[in-house]
Amino acid sequence: MMRNLLFLLALTTAAVTVNAQQTQKPPLHGKNWMAVTGKPLAATAGSMIFQKGGNAVDAACAMLAATCTMWDVLSWGGETQALIYNPKTGKVIAINAMGVAPTGATPEFFKSKGYNFPPEYGPLAATTPGTPGGLCYMLAEYGTLSLKEVLAPAMQLAAGYPIEAQTANSIERQKKRISEWPYSKAVLLPHAGEKREAPEAGEIFVQKDLLTTLTKMVEAEQQALKNKKSRKEAIYAAYDRFYKGDIAKEFVRGCQEQGGLITMNDLAKWKPVEEAPLHTNYKGIDVYKLQQWTQGPALLQSLNILENFDLKSMGYNSTKYIQTLYQTMSLAFADRDFYYGDPAFSKQQPMNGLLSKAYAKERAKLIQYERNDPDIAPGDPYPFEGKTNPYTQLLKERSALTDTSVHNGPGFAPAHDRRVGEAFHHEDEFAVNAIDGDESAVYKDRLWRGTTSVEAADTSGWVVSITPSGGWIPACIAGHTGVGMSQRMQSFVLDSVLNPFNVVAPGKRPRVTLTPSLALKDGKPFVSFAVQGGDTQDQNLLQFFLNMVEFGMTVQQATEAANINSNQLWLSLGGTKMTDRQPKPGNLLLNDKTPKAVQDELKKMGYTISLEDRTSGPINAIYFDWKHKSFWGGSSNHGEDYGIGW
Repeated sequence: MMRNLLFLLALTTAAVTVNAQQTQKPPLHGKNWMAVTGKPLAATAGSMIFQKGGNAVDAACAMLAATCTMWDVLSWGGETQALIYNPKTGKVIAINAMGVAPTGATPEFFKSKGYNFPPEYGPLAATTPGTPGGLCYMLAEYGTLSLKEVLAPAMQLAAGYPIEAQTANSIERQKKRISEWPYSKAVLLPHAGEKREAPEAGEIFVQKDLLTTLTKMVEAEQQALKNKKSRKEAIYAAYDRFYKGDIAKEFVRGCQEQGGLITMNDLAKWKPVEEAPLHTNYKGIDVYKLQQWTQGPALLQSLNILENFDLKSMGYNSTKYIQTLYQTMSLAFADRDFYYGDPAFSKQQPMNGLLSKAYAKERAKLIQYERNDPDIAPGDPYPFEGKTNPYTQLLKERSALTDTSVHNGPGFAPAHDRRVGEAFHHEDEFAVNAIDGDESAVYKDRLWRGTTSVEAADTSGWVVSITPSGGWIPACIAGHTGVGMSQRMQSFVLDSVLNPFNVVAPGKRPRVTLTPSLALKDGKPFVSFAVQGGDTQDQNLLQFFLNMVEFGMTVQQATEAANINSNQLWLSLGGTKMTDRQPKPGNLLLNDKTPKAVQDELKKMGYTISLEDRTSGPINAIYFDWKHKSFWGGSSNHGEDYGIGW
């Protein structure tokens, strides 16, 4: 009786906490525009473009360029994926600027080198660069300013900016690997041979080669304008110089010199793709995600499942809510792990079935409330689109690859933000040695690696949500371009037993974790949101969305709110062995303020619990306040993310 009383008291306290929650950062407010991204200087770049009269697409492109230049857990050789609300049509469009596997990238090639997955670092980890092309495409088709104007802040940064502690210490921490690649060493280790080889926090960090590359792109644009080409044609002239001209030649030379596979033909054939997003409706709100070459549809599947429950009555982060959420995500991610991949390479992906409300209702019936189910597996969505599953034998073979006994193993707590926070106080010791020799820290790094987010909106109605990534430190720089190559090859698999739709092949896009989000209500923008954090992205974004819609949090409260993290999924990043990627059923991260009564109940259900004070990557968001005709910006306290509104 006393235990039940304590449990009810915990739920009551949690409900009061939600309503009275104080945020560590103030919400942002704006009447004309809003710019939010991963670094203060990059947000400033967005504000500079808005002040020039640019729209949200122009500003988003400037922030994207700035974050790449600042190595904000990505580089120029990485990948960009975006959702854009076009006020002229009232539609959401998707931009697919994910690079592809290069010539020679086959399962046989990687298996001959002893890999179970493509490598996580170095030139063999590189897909073709997507960000330069994605930026040029968005700007040409939907922006208003010139490439010269939009790249100006990034070019000033490349000429020299005071580097912040987070990036500087990341470079120092990874200096051994960086030293393996001559062009990376020359750029990232300006004090080679000294005790600290990386730049110090606040030191002016100069990237001459990158500045030259960006200058060449602008020169191509300006020459085209002199030749009476249109604004759009001039931007595509810069695009061509990167993918077909002298920049491409140096990129390929530098890549192949260091053992990479990318060819001139690979660059010339690649193009960004504009496509229709996938979406679902949750209680009157239309939520949009990118297609199944990302993990985005897992959030849509989760919402479809959760629509079958009264979440609000369960109570925010109550035992029942956490149990429902955890198993819902396990069901959706099990489908992600087997059915998602590049749609250009298969017409058999059952996305209509996966996103149907009827399939979600059947999956919802599998949720247990006595114990966690460590054996959750991919479902069979094919009957929900009138077809027979052609992969039943693969699913049987696949079940043997998952050892559910690991669910009683040690818990985990993502280290990303802890390292960021403590690095400011213990730069030389903690930040440099946090990962070395610590197996659990290596695992956490794989779970949370890479990515930033860019959110922009303006008073004319344009809304942009981007989750760019790739080429993070330690990146292998391609020759004298200053461009760090992507590491996204590691998100492929080499065996169809793991996922028949995501087996590596030349020209194919890997199934990635990157997942911007847009939601509309009554046909108008409701909230734009994205987050850093590898496989946890759609876990964090799902809870952010529910925090606002079900529990009435403001956008800033929702970015800072305590989330849970599940590890009952196949990791998309890191390691070259099966054991590096296998799910850890029942492995649950909770906020350290979760009531002990809730923790005890979850342990009895078979969960292994870890506690942390921050339980998500840095979430960035913009909420559209139609009542007052203003913007609310949210930027969590979990990193260096920052926003500016006006």
